Amino acid sequence: MQLPVLPELQVRDLLQSAEAYGLDSPELAGALLLGALALVASLWLVVRWIRRPMGARLRRALAKRDEIAILMHPNPDPDAMACAIGVAHLAGEVDTDSTLQFPGQIRHQENRAFRAVLDLDLGKIEHVDEVAADDVVLVDHNTPRGFEGAERLEPYAVVDHHPGNGTGERFTDQRTDYGACATIIAEYLDDVGGTPVGPEDSDAQAETDGLVVPSEIATGLLYGIQSDTKHLTSGCTAAEFEAASYLYGGIDEDQLDRIANPQMSAEVLEVKSKAISNRDVRGSFAVSDVGRIGNADAIPQAADELLQLEGVTAVVVYGRREDTVHLSGRSRDDRVHMGKALETAVDEIPGASAGGHARMGGGQVPVDGAAYASGGEAAMWSQAELTDDVFAALTGDV
Repeated sequence: MQLPVLPELQVRDLLQSAEAYGLDSPELAGALLLGALALVASLWLVVRWIRRPMGARLRRALAKRDEIAILMHPNPDPDAMACAIGVAHLAGEVDTDSTLQFPGQIRHQENRAFRAVLDLDLGKIEHVDEVAADDVVLVDHNTPRGFEGAERLEPYAVVDHHPGNGTGERFTDQRTDYGACATIIAEYLDDVGGTPVGPEDSDAQAETDGLVVPSEIATGLLYGIQSDTKHLTSGCTAAEFEAASYLYGGIDEDQLDRIANPQMSAEVLEVKSKAISNRDVRGSFAVSDVGRIGNADAIPQAADELLQLEGVTAVVVYGRREDTVHLSGRSRDDRVHMGKALETAVDEIPGASAGGHARMGGGQVPVDGAAYASGGEAAMWSQAELTDDVFAALTGDV
């Protein structure tokens, strides 16, 4: 690393300034000169760090560790899994070993297809002691959750596009205006000179001078972007289209088609049918209770389906799996911030949690022991009351 060299004229001016202030002692003048040089060098280093692309900063942070655990959020979707394999590829470039892990389950047929088609090696954890390395990189979320002892985990790095207060000890990049976290990872690979190479382009791979981005990485990142932006139709920024253009040269169209069009289970179809049949429409908002379900991932798919109804601009679908009511909401109404609406709807139910973006959100309400606090007295809540509270939150009548 080459530090800036002060021209002879500037050195002479510094010495003259020292004499002007009565510092005619050679030792004092020399100390002043060394201090000035140190200040200039420090400022240069700061400017150089600020100008370094985020991808280069993360690569530098990863290079300082022998191994890392890349942790996805509970029940990871394509965006989270794509980010994980992208960060793992970046880590491998600097000889840092990585293990990809997640809590929860991978149930949604799209998520299962993503994992199977790209042949991903993902490990499931249930306790913080099962995390594979001391240094953890969180992708597509910024606060560890979904496993016992998660609150004790201090992330080494965080890359996310969701709101929240979580930060990494060494690196944090949180861009809440982006439509997908995979967009950020694609930018990282571009930052460090990565070249996406197609599945059958062995000549290009051999001729590439620098980091090669294999087809499965490029395909995964593109689908991660598509899945979180409804195929580049919702919640996009210019960054999503630029990332898609960058990744295009490495796409495997067959893999992309197999991920995007997996077979759908009969239960998912039934839940979608119930969501439509049981809908309660008030104005331009619809809420539907689909009853007991075996697959919680059917709830957001039903919400997507219900939003297609003519005249409906915001929907919430919920159903009970075991001892938890799962909620999912979708909005194309500028009056409704779905994440905040769901958070408000369940705010007074002990143990409940909800949140999300303006266009989509989700939440969970525990059945056993959950109660509303009403006038200082606890009253057990009912799912009928939940419907009324959701409508109140959607209309702002809270």
